[in-house]
Order: sequence, then C-alpha cells, then structure tokens
Amino acid sequence: MKFTAEHEALRRTTRQFVDKEINPYVTEWENADIFPAHELFKKMGDLGLLGICKPVENGGLGLDYSYNMVVVEELGRIACGGVPMAIGVQTDMATPALARFGSKELRDEFLTPAIAGEYVASIAVSEAHAGSDVAAIKTYAKKDGDDYVINGSKMWITNSTQADFFCLLVNTSDDKPHINKSMIIVPAKTPGVTLSPKLDKMGMRSSDTAQVFFDNVRVPQRNRVGAEGAGFMMQMMQFQEERMYAAANAIGGAEVVINATIEYCRQRTAFGKPLLDNQVIHFRMAELMADVESLRALTYQACEAHIGGEDVTRLASMAKLKAGRLLREVSDSCLQYWGGMGFMWDNPVSRSYRDSRLISIGGGADEVMLGIICKYMDILPKRKK
Repeated sequence: MKFTAEHEALRRTTRQFVDKEINPYVTEWENADIFPAHELFKKMGDLGLLGICKPVENGGLGLDYSYNMVVVEELGRIACGGVPMAIGVQTDMATPALARFGSKELRDEFLTPAIAGEYVASIAVSEAHAGSDVAAIKTYAKKDGDDYVINGSKMWITNSTQADFFCLLVNTSDDKPHINKSMIIVPAKTPGVTLSPKLDKMGMRSSDTAQVFFDNVRVPQRNRVGAEGAGFMMQMMQFQEERMYAAANAIGGAEVVINATIEYCRQRTAFGKPLLDNQVIHFRMAELMADVESLRALTYQACEAHIGGEDVTRLASMAKLKAGRLLREVSDSCLQYWGGMGFMWDNPVSRSYRDSRLISIGGGADEVMLGIICKYMDILPKRKK
C-alpha cells in the first residue's frame, strides 16, 4: 500500500493528538472506569478524525479507507484498549450503515453531529443470549401507525452510558432470521430506554459498558436505516469495517508493547548484564515484530480490496482472527520479561494483557471467524437435505 503526503499528515495529527489529549489522562480514566466521551470526541471532530470516510455533505472528509487505516493504527498507540475501542464504535461500528443507507434527513439529524463529535454513538446488537450469533436476537420492533414500538434488551453495549443515540438491530417481522431484521436509530433519551449500572469488566476499564433495556420505546419509522428487513445484511457489512479496525488497531498496540518491553529489558540488568542481551529475549522480540508485519500486510491487503469494492469478508475475518491472537501472544510474551513488574495492575503490558483478550470475542468470536473462513474455502461439512 502506497501512502501519500496526506496520509502522513493524518498520521502526524493523530499521533500528536494521542500524545497530548489522551495518553496523559489514561490512568485517570481507567481508575474512573469511564472517559469523557463528549469532550474527547468534540476535539477529534474538530480535527476531522471522526469522519475520515464519511460523506462530505455531513462534515466528513470523503476519503477512502486507507486514510482511516492510518488513523486507526495511531489510535492503537493509546495506552489502553478502552478508548480506541469506543472511538471505533463511533467511526466504524455505529455509523457506516447510517452513512451508506440512511436517508438524508436521518444523516443530517444523527450522522452530522456524530462526525462533529457533538453526539456519541453506540451500536446495540448483542443480547445476553446472542453475542456472535446475531441471527438469534429477540428484541422486537412492532409497527404502530407511523412509529415502531420496541421491546427487548441489549448486552455489553459500548458507549451506552454516554450515548446520544443507538444504532439498534431489531426484528421487525416473524420472517426467517436473516431477512426479518431492521436497523433503527433510537435517541438515548427516548422514554422507555433505561440502562443497567456500568458492567464490571476484566479489561477495557475506561470504556463505559452497560445493558440497555427498551420498554415500549416509540420511535418514528423514518428512523429506520435503509429498507425494512435489510438490517442483517447491513450489520454484516458494518462488521467488515469493525474487523479491519480491530486489526489495524492491534498493529499499533502490539508495536507499543514490543517497543516498551525492549526499552525495559535494555535498562533492566540481571546477573550482570541487560536482560535484552539474552538471546532468548532479543530473538523473541524480533519474532514478534515479524508477526506484526505479517498482520500489517494482511490488513493492508484487506483494506486495498475494500477500497476496490471487493467482498472482504474472508480477508477481514482472517485479519481480525490473527489480530486477537497475536496481540494476546505479544502481551503474554512481553509480560514475562517484565517479571514481577509485569504482574502489577497499572503496568502498561498487564493492561494490554487484560484489554487485548476482548479482540477474540467482540465483533465475532475466533470460532465465528474460523467458520467464515472455512465457508469461503468451501470446506465446511455439507448439510444433509
């Protein structure tokens, strides 16, 4: 992939923003179990970082996904996983379908302020019984006049306690699971929308997560994104950008962990020499960095195919699968070389160890990624008729 001067300018802007506006406050936000999304997103919106690939008429930059890839890699250098995940929800999970299929009225009302950082967006798909199995969701929207009346609940919803709106996937008919779903934008302050207390997670501590309940929530039918019954298809399309985001973010995160570990092992001495002088350590660092470059090549290949209008489901699934497994391996391997310091809660590598575990679960578990890849390889067992 060839990067232009414009790509590099975006890279510098993002890196400077991370260094100045995010990393100095990460420990505070991690301890508080939340970060100030409206404040941070407004600053990002002012720099154009929330609408890289979004329509110019809604305040976006109208650029292709390679520019987003550069920004996302730099966001991987944030000293925690929760904040870049929340940003990804805003840019690559809750708004792509709205930008592509939403009516002008709907985009003006919700997408434009999301790109400006004035609204915090949240994607509401998973349910307590239906995580990776999206087809199994039960939340239902029933027509009543010009409105939908929504009942059900959503689980593990990122940005939920600060959200201005939810991009909600619901059943809108009793038809087959892949054609009975629609995507509806629900303002967070709509009567009947309530939240659980913040969920107590193993990692991603600075990202606010809750269960969201919908009790006879009434929204106009014009809040539907695209055609009725097309929600599953649109969500599958959104998943591909989410998975590329996860992979690109993991590249930046893995590099930070490896480089921090190299510096620590260069400064730390044991048995009369720096830890880094042990062949087992510097060879391991080289091996891990080679694996990161392999992931980068796969992710860039997926990005180029996406820009070219190809179906990137196979490549994006591969990239997301390898990203989750590699970042876990990097964090685990590097933590070992920090010794007792690596076991401390506030150590950056132990934070990565906790946060990175989610990559192999959220956005489709590893097993789902493998199933998708097998499907594209045509090696799944044939179903009996």
